[in-house]
Amino acid sequence: MPRVTPAPWPAELARSRFLCTLALIGAGLLGTFATDSTYARPSIVLIVLDDVGFGDTSTFGGAAETPNLTRLAAQGLRYNNFHTAALCSPTRAALLSGRNHHRMGFGTVGERDLPGYDGLWKPEMASVAQVLRLSGYSTAAFGKWHNTPSWEITPVGPFDRWPTGLGFEYFYGNMIGMSSQWEPALWRNTTAVLPPRSAAQGYHLTSDLTDEAIAWLHTQRALAATKPYFLYFAPGAAHTPHHVPKAWIEKYRGRFHAGWDAERNAIFSRQKRLGVIPAEATLTPRPAEIPAWDSLSPQQKTLYARQMEIYAAFIAHTDHEVGRLLQAVNADPRSEDTVVLYLVGDNGPEGAIGMEGAENIVATAMGRAQSLADQIHHMDELGGPLHTNIYSAGWAWMGSTPFKWMKHVGSHLGGVRNPLIVSWPARIRDQGGLRSGFAHVTDVVPTLYDIAGLVPPSNVNGVVQSSFDGVSFAASFGSPTAEPGHRVQYFEIQGNRAIYSDGWMAAARHTVPWIERPWAVPPLTTDQRWELYHLGTDFTQSRDLAERDPVRLASMRALFDQQALVNRVQPIGISVGTVRRSPVEGQKRFIYDGDFPGVSLGARVTPDLTRPYRLTAAIELKTMDSQGVLFAAGGRGSGVVLHVREQHLVFESNYLGQSRDALVSTERLPLGRSRITLDFSAPQDDEGQRTVQLYIEDRPAGEVRLRKFSTPDPLDNFDIGQDSGEPVGAQYEPPHRFTGVVESLTIELH
Repeated sequence: MPRVTPAPWPAELARSRFLCTLALIGAGLLGTFATDSTYARPSIVLIVLDDVGFGDTSTFGGAAETPNLTRLAAQGLRYNNFHTAALCSPTRAALLSGRNHHRMGFGTVGERDLPGYDGLWKPEMASVAQVLRLSGYSTAAFGKWHNTPSWEITPVGPFDRWPTGLGFEYFYGNMIGMSSQWEPALWRNTTAVLPPRSAAQGYHLTSDLTDEAIAWLHTQRALAATKPYFLYFAPGAAHTPHHVPKAWIEKYRGRFHAGWDAERNAIFSRQKRLGVIPAEATLTPRPAEIPAWDSLSPQQKTLYARQMEIYAAFIAHTDHEVGRLLQAVNADPRSEDTVVLYLVGDNGPEGAIGMEGAENIVATAMGRAQSLADQIHHMDELGGPLHTNIYSAGWAWMGSTPFKWMKHVGSHLGGVRNPLIVSWPARIRDQGGLRSGFAHVTDVVPTLYDIAGLVPPSNVNGVVQSSFDGVSFAASFGSPTAEPGHRVQYFEIQGNRAIYSDGWMAAARHTVPWIERPWAVPPLTTDQRWELYHLGTDFTQSRDLAERDPVRLASMRALFDQQALVNRVQPIGISVGTVRRSPVEGQKRFIYDGDFPGVSLGARVTPDLTRPYRLTAAIELKTMDSQGVLFAAGGRGSGVVLHVREQHLVFESNYLGQSRDALVSTERLPLGRSRITLDFSAPQDDEGQRTVQLYIEDRPAGEVRLRKFSTPDPLDNFDIGQDSGEPVGAQYEPPHRFTGVVESLTIELH
């Protein structure tokens, strides 16, 4: 069948059609959902990378090779003045709703009992997937979600704030903010599932997500060929842990020995050569808090260079996988009328772990960072499944080239400015063009409604909808000089705050990203200094005009206060983390059947295993070879597990991946049914140790004092009869299902 190419779309058409239809709605001439029936609705692919900076990809001058991103940019438009929210959940909530993140309740990562920080997606702020689905689109999401309250991420829901409850007919991916790429905790719709193969068999999450998304596209093409679709693809790359196949890492061996100062200068030069920053742009200096590369020891340089090799490989590998997805999109006969929006990062690069990076971020977050010598000892293992590694904050600064700072710093462009690529072969004629008008992540949803010929509904599922904060930038598709509609925008994450207004930005940085305890941001002070920049003539936020123009600065600060009030930003400086009460607070007894599907520890609906407890289980060994996990909590970062090996009970405690204690029962388990008991004495004795005792049919079967103990990794799972996600034990591969029968398992807290 010959492909029909629609006539070019005039630049002013988007705004005029939008305003005219809005007038008809106001006059009562159209229903709740208004569409232009003569307008062919395009399919939409929205791609979002994680923790990737403005200067990380080769498409924007960076060191990581991204030929597929470059190819897409050559076919579409490059946006170099696009802004995010400086943190993942806030950006994603704003991206998928068109509303500011504090208004959405996503002022941070985690849930607080505060209106701007409760983490509860509001029904009056319908997602773009809800509206598109009700308007005749097929909808699907693949990858990282991270916008559901932690206590609702369970097999019993409620599910109205899951992807499938927010308009996505199909979902496959991980529900929390961070996941192993080798051994992830996965969900298909609302059911927990295991990866289709192990890391040893070549499994990698990004590849799996791509396979699933391509399969979904093929199904749409086979069964709904004339129906437009909305595909949201959000891989966890390049969020920590930096996990990538070793063959990709080897491509970058030796690439970063020159260090972050020299690399940043080289990136800046390439950015000018590519035209993605103005010729007159100024490179911002290195912050005093980040050491010069030349001041580092040879050991530090060796380790840090390897860390960056892994990160660059992670981005390159992701580009390869996204390229496979785009090939599948382009194979569709309707590809000419498919819009691809590719957001290269949901915030700036991650520098929260600090100068040395980490091989186990759980240990580092708990104040037990690995030494430089330990990291060097394991250097060749980094990037593989044994470690949850991340690079030095110096590389995050480099990835933000040419701007200041990085993720978490909402006051400066290194935290909030990310590249956006838009491709629409049927409509965009200025292929490879550059767009430099101010735009914000809240603008994406109004733009999608605009290009789909939809008027934002006033009512969704019986709930009156709130107004948008974003403004469509669809007019820029046809004109590089289209006037930006987004005139004012506030920014705030962890007290780092700024206000943009018509080319000016006032900014106040409160903290560095690597504060010792990110869940306890220092209080604001009244003497905090504000800076002032004219971004219209200062692309990189390099010339502070605060002393030169105090009147304008005072006006901008007043504007920030006004925006903070209407967007529920107060109180300013809320940290990451959940401080709401656990749904099972006060519960002492927890009873599980053997077919319990497992649940994320972060949901906080499981027993507190740092307290004294007694675990009793009724199990059955069907054969002498019966083996596997009876109970597990946590993963490689930290955790405890009770499993069966060679007819013996085996208890293991993993202390932050740094040391392990194990207890093997002194007697064998009998064939058939038996009752086992594990006593955990949590009160510390004089030596600061805890004791574990095992019993088989009430007979003592061993005792061990734990040298060290840590809370099980909240980013991993609580399981019965298997160990999903990362394994706690060092001698088996997940899920290591028990080949006997767990009839019941009870945990009683003392």
